[in-house]
Amino acid sequence: MSIQVRQQAPDFKAKAVINGDIQDVTLSQYKGKWVVLFFYPLDFTFVCPTEITAFSDRHSEFAALNAEILGVSVDSHFSHLAWINMPRNEGGLGALNYPLVADLTKSISANYGVLLVEDGLDLRGLFLIDPTGKLRYSAVHDNNVGRSVDETLRVLKAFQRSAETGEVCPANWTEGADTMKANPRDSKAYFAKHT
Repeated sequence: MSIQVRQQAPDFKAKAVINGDIQDVTLSQYKGKWVVLFFYPLDFTFVCPTEITAFSDRHSEFAALNAEILGVSVDSHFSHLAWINMPRNEGGLGALNYPLVADLTKSISANYGVLLVEDGLDLRGLFLIDPTGKLRYSAVHDNNVGRSVDETLRVLKAFQRSAETGEVCPANWTEGADTMKANPRDSKAYFAKHT
């Protein structure tokens, strides 16, 4: 059975490519920070490098929000390293600002419910894990459409704002917009202002 929102995110230990080196990484080493954990199908594919490099190019925005990014696929750490060493203009990744995790046993992917067993690869899954290790957000979809870094940042900021204020974020909430109190009486102030 895979993880559900509000549960503790399953910890893992695996090899990863970090700053061009192969190192062990665990989810628990990021306790105290938000984690953007995303899964992609395979190295040396087509949509995947556009996502992986887009997250890397905006890494500083996540770091400013006390968030770390981890990318995961069922490929080996050697495959990750070869892809990182391939230039972007040839479909490679170039240097990355976050770890690429190797899930050769496919156990991480299975625990997060993104593994397509019959195909031996992952769906596109994105998970936001809070500083206590609880899963706050989960989005899994088919592999033919890439994810939005802007939307990931928006959702991360919304969960952080809600955690900070105890209020909830309405549809299409963006940073600086009004939140609302989650009770029948006080929520009326929001609805009076926005209807």
